[in-house]
Amino acid sequence: MKRYEGLEGILLIDDDLPTNFIHKKVIERAAVDTAVKSITNVQEALDFITHSGIYEHTAEIPRPGLIFLDINMPGLDGWDFMEAYNRLDLRFKARLVIIMLSTSLNPEDKSMALIDKEVVTFLNKPLRPEMVTALLDHYFKEIV
Repeated sequence: MKRYEGLEGILLIDDDLPTNFIHKKVIERAAVDTAVKSITNVQEALDFITHSGIYEHTAEIPRPGLIFLDINMPGLDGWDFMEAYNRLDLRFKARLVIIMLSTSLNPEDKSMALIDKEVVTFLNKPLRPEMVTALLDHYFKEIV
């Protein structure tokens, strides 16, 4: 199992429970030693990151160093998440790497995602173990 500096956890933000389940299994197959949390809506994800709402007294739960964010969700979507995220205090986002995910083949989605300086890349679903490994090796330092 690989461990990475600054990667206490990975957060999956996607309204589709089967996709979250599959992506969690993909991360496990990538042999990453980290906590994986899946959340199905934007507001809960923001609460998790900022230790507010139902996560107010949960400092013991590992917070993410990496977020896989779905674009298309009912209600608040990935774009809404990024708008709110960009307004957060720096202490909540200092060490976060955000990857936008989508099944959309619309090139405008990728262009819009990459305009946001907080989004490091845009990938098409589903995740695969080699994608996860490549991202972690690129954005985090492996602990040997």
